Amino acid sequence: MSVGLISHFQCAEHDMGSNHPESPARLSAIQDHLISSGLDFALKQFDAIPASPEQLCLAHSQKYVDTILKNAPASGFFRLDADTLMTPHTLNAALLAAGAAIQAVDLVMQGDLSAAFCATRPPGHHAEKNKAMGFCFFNNVAIAAAWALKHYKLSKVAIVDFDVHHGNGTENIFLHDSNVLFCSTFQHPFYPFSGSGKKPSNIINTPLPANANSDQFRQAIKQYWLPALNQFEPEMLFISAGFDAHAEDQMSQVNLYEADYRWVTEQIKQVAELYCGGKIVSVLEGGYALQALGRSVVAHINGLIGH
Repeated sequence: MSVGLISHFQCAEHDMGSNHPESPARLSAIQDHLISSGLDFALKQFDAIPASPEQLCLAHSQKYVDTILKNAPASGFFRLDADTLMTPHTLNAALLAAGAAIQAVDLVMQGDLSAAFCATRPPGHHAEKNKAMGFCFFNNVAIAAAWALKHYKLSKVAIVDFDVHHGNGTENIFLHDSNVLFCSTFQHPFYPFSGSGKKPSNIINTPLPANANSDQFRQAIKQYWLPALNQFEPEMLFISAGFDAHAEDQMSQVNLYEADYRWVTEQIKQVAELYCGGKIVSVLEGGYALQALGRSVVAHINGLIGH
């Protein structure tokens, strides 16, 4: 089976301003690098289908979903926090981003793909059950994981998050949920200033200091993530794929490179092949240095394919 790419041109219409790092140019950079690498011919490509309000409520409260739907502006913007603005095109893009992750689950579970990468925006891993924050409106990976559990009657799914920011939203949604193992590596202390302290056994947080390098990142994965994943034996694996820990990305002080994203993807793929027939859904989170983002996504997808 092949690896799929799910995206939609309307995800680029969400625009929070010319100086905002979470820009439409992120998707253009990814597409340009997929073309130049030749990967666009190696991937099955799909247009995203928007999520329904009922699907959003798998990870968010009805009240929160209603608030987002009702406050989508016809013009101007609606501010949810200092960094997170809804414009007239935001709701559609956010529904497509969440829907792409659900669609990826369907394509993988139904045997059309072995793995899928969702090149969509806005990102999602900071969105909590009742709160938007950090550029995120709906928690795409959490919605998809909850869909896999409910719709396909899975009992164990794992989510791994290598974005440089802690996946506080995903942790918030699945805290104490024994059906979900959540592993997150991130710079600490750093936005959103979460992820420290004692957590239930289904939460594996591996904070990294500022200026952490490849060796420290890889050691954290080997020491904490891999034993937990092997003990858990997931029936499906999800990736919150943030690339803002790259050395060229000014969003953080961690110094990773394309080879690190290829390596961690291969480690995850090996776990997936052991326990769940290679079933992986990966969802784009951060990554704001455009050239580094494009190269890192190429490395990540090559890891999913197994080139």
